[in-house]
Parts: sequence; structure tokens; C-alpha cells
Amino acid sequence: MRVCLRTAEEVDLMAVGSVHQRSRVAAYAGLLSPETLQLRTAEAFGEWWTERYRWERDTHVLTVADRDGEVVGFTYVGPSETPDAAELYGIHVEPSLVGAGVGRLLMVDAIPKLAELGGSRAVLWVLAGNSRARRFYEAGGWVADGTTRNEPVNDEPVDQVRYSLTFAQALVSLP
Repeated sequence: MRVCLRTAEEVDLMAVGSVHQRSRVAAYAGLLSPETLQLRTAEAFGEWWTERYRWERDTHVLTVADRDGEVVGFTYVGPSETPDAAELYGIHVEPSLVGAGVGRLLMVDAIPKLAELGGSRAVLWVLAGNSRARRFYEAGGWVADGTTRNEPVNDEPVDQVRYSLTFAQALVSLP
């Protein structure tokens, strides 16, 4: 399987939404109610990404994983409300490709982009009960930093844990 990473273009945004929806349903099954998971369609996610990217394209970077012209994953990075940090807002991969290395490629690609945004570290938020995602981030050098929050996902409150990664350490260990 050959996957290339590239900066997203406007034409990719509906596909990004579709991957986001499928990834979210697969990753959050058992963590969120089925009603919450089905509330937003792939088309609705695509429209949401189209609008979000329109407003944030000058300050955020959307990178897609492309396999033979098909978007199979993405990352979204930008400034953070956390002082002295940039934020990895999302990393999503087509569920059938989870474990195939696409997510790792995206994460490794995102770290220098996060560093370019400024600050001494990167942060991300993950659902507290999402043990698979937590293991993935921990394997990539991210560390739960003790900060938690309870935020709604489509009006369903959910506990989240913040992870941090210092750039000094991360950039030394990149392949």
C-alpha cells in the first residue's frame, strides 16, 4: 500500500468529512451513544469541514493521506488555547486501515508542522475511555499531562484527557 501525504485542497473536504465520520463511529463505539454517533452524516461532516477550513485555512494545516487518489486519513493542526503550545486537533484514519501505519505517518508528519506554529510543546485531547487512541499516542511519545475536561460531543458530555509532547524531545526522535 502506497500512501502519500499532502496539504488538503478544497476538493478534498467532503472526503475528509467522510473519513472523519467513519473513523469517529468506529473509534467511539461503546464510548458514545449510538444516537450521538449517527447524528452527523458523512455529508454533514464534509460541509462542516468545508466551513471550518474556510475560516481557519490561514492559521491551521489540514494534511490528507492519499492512496491512489482517495483520501484515507488526515490530521488537523493549529494554534492552541493552551499557553506555549500548538494543538493536534484531529487525526483520523479510514477504519479498515487502522493499524496499517497510516496514522503513524500522519502523526510523524504533524510534529514539525506543530513546532512551526510556535511554543515549546504540542497538545491534543482524547476521550478518556478511548484506550486504543491513548495507546497510539503514548507509543508516539505523547504523555497524559494531568489536565482533564468534560466536553459535549453532539450534546453528550464526555470526559477527555489532554496529552502533551515537547518539541525538543519529539524532533530528536523523529525518523
